[in-house]
Amino acid sequence: MPSHPYRTVREDARVPLPDGTELYARLWRPVTDDPVPVVLEYSTGRLTDRTATDDARRHPWYAGHGYASVRVDARGHGNSGGRPGDEHGDQELADGAELLHRLAAEPWCDGRIGLLGTGAAGATALRLAAHAPDAVHAVVTACPDGGHRLGGAALAADLHTRATDRLADAALPPDPQYVGDDWRAMWRERLDALEPAFPARLATGWGALPDTAAAPTLAVAGWGDPSCTAVLRLLAAGAGGAAVRAVLGPWPHGLPDDILPETLRWWDHWLKGLDSGALRTPALRSWIGTRWTADDPWPSPDVRAVRYGLDGPLRTAGTASDDRHVHVRSPQHTGLNAGAYVPLGRPADRPPDQREEDGRSVCFDSQPLPEPLELLGTPSLRLRLRPSADAGPVVARLCDVAPDGTSTLVTRGALLTSPPTPDVTVELAAAGHTVPPGHRLRLALSSGYWPWLWPDPEPAGFGLDPSHSTLTLPVRHLAADAGAAPVAFASPTLPLPPPLHVTEPLTARPERLTVHDIARHEWRTELSPATDGTRTHPDGLVRDEHTVTAYRILSAAPTSAQARSDRTVRLERPAIGWDITLQTRTELRCTPTHFLARTRLTALEAGDVVFTRDWQQQIPRDAV
Repeated sequence: MPSHPYRTVREDARVPLPDGTELYARLWRPVTDDPVPVVLEYSTGRLTDRTATDDARRHPWYAGHGYASVRVDARGHGNSGGRPGDEHGDQELADGAELLHRLAAEPWCDGRIGLLGTGAAGATALRLAAHAPDAVHAVVTACPDGGHRLGGAALAADLHTRATDRLADAALPPDPQYVGDDWRAMWRERLDALEPAFPARLATGWGALPDTAAAPTLAVAGWGDPSCTAVLRLLAAGAGGAAVRAVLGPWPHGLPDDILPETLRWWDHWLKGLDSGALRTPALRSWIGTRWTADDPWPSPDVRAVRYGLDGPLRTAGTASDDRHVHVRSPQHTGLNAGAYVPLGRPADRPPDQREEDGRSVCFDSQPLPEPLELLGTPSLRLRLRPSADAGPVVARLCDVAPDGTSTLVTRGALLTSPPTPDVTVELAAAGHTVPPGHRLRLALSSGYWPWLWPDPEPAGFGLDPSHSTLTLPVRHLAADAGAAPVAFASPTLPLPPPLHVTEPLTARPERLTVHDIARHEWRTELSPATDGTRTHPDGLVRDEHTVTAYRILSAAPTSAQARSDRTVRLERPAIGWDITLQTRTELRCTPTHFLARTRLTALEAGDVVFTRDWQQQIPRDAV
């Protein structure tokens, strides 16, 4: 067992809210007579099964360093009472503010509270700090969800999958081992209140993040995660307000163990008032493909904007024409090699060699670079388009092309144009990357990106004038690190979590499978998540999950695009004969004027159907 300054104890508790609802909490506390600061993780995840393994590693570690580390399930989730909150998150924030008040009043709390969260919980931490700024003294957020709309274009990738997951998670019952015989009545209350959130999610994604940090914030993300741009924006805005530090590295979605010591330094400074060196760290520490770098302040004076004209430093190899415009009209399946929208660390999550995608796009290449080119920040693309009466997507990918032709994706962006404006700017996602000497830069433009974006129902493409179009890259000075101390992170020694027995499926599906049906002119992609399989928890709970996400499109029919997600979750306690199964299916299709969503939820107890409901929703395209 690791040695920490404090021995720890764990207890489960219920936190009452003013309306009588009780939130389920798990607390790890140091053994001491003195009150201590609180680290709170407030989430819709189920703390007694879905997040139990990670919780059992991180929270005891914080407690061993002198913090009351508290994990709480949100209203209507896990073993908490009440109905799931509204799709805008107002109820979640109101409950969170009351939760902060209750925790601060506990005799073992010294009144100082920090918020911790990853993904959706990371976004909640930022919003809750803005909602109750006087009660929150520090925030650590990792890969916060929110605002990932890709230039106003309607997102297809991940939308129905995430909506299905959230519906299924909210529909799962409380565990009778922790709530007793009330579980069935609590479950029924949840089921009756459920509604899919497609209209709001198509219009706004998963909710915008605050523009600025309301409390001192340490923000962490992986470069491939859709949150990296928001993290850099939060860091830049922090120059005039609350202290913000950011770390961007080569990680998938989540909070990496290597960063936990940095989070402890953050808590020690802001919650304990110790000289931990947290504010002596650079504003931004980032991985740029070959090494870690440090930049302070951010925006950094060592990063300058370098412009590449599309008729000079970058050139297309298109056929000569008297028309000054280059026409871009891509096949409907352009984007199949995009990789996962939210990478979770599996090999198939990473975008493969982009040569196939480049072949479906119009490309502008540079000459081989004479020296390394270090990119750090947010590229942008200024285009002059041929005047058109139609709106449509413009998609840009920046690639690193090796001498052997291998094309590696660096970053990408999209914009839904608004006619008749001829001059448009496409913001690409933030990136940290080093292009080696001898490699080329490639800007690849397309008029679609399925299955990340819903296709244009009338795909005429677009024309651009290269002589009035410019790519702007954030180029870091090659000598920026001269004399600087190296950046390094050390993995902590974490407690071993309780043993979890994992049974893999006998016939595991490929992580990502793409099929081209030549006769039908159809492209299909199927995804299977890493969570598939059976997990037996130390307390006897058996959780079995199976999910398949599928996308299909016909080569010449943009309105044939369809996204579907099927998920089955089974919770079982063999010792007491408790057996619950949730089956969800979500389908999204499109017409020239609407998005069509069909959702089915079926709940079974001991194999018998006890609840089923279907939803059909039409969302006008002009509403998103």
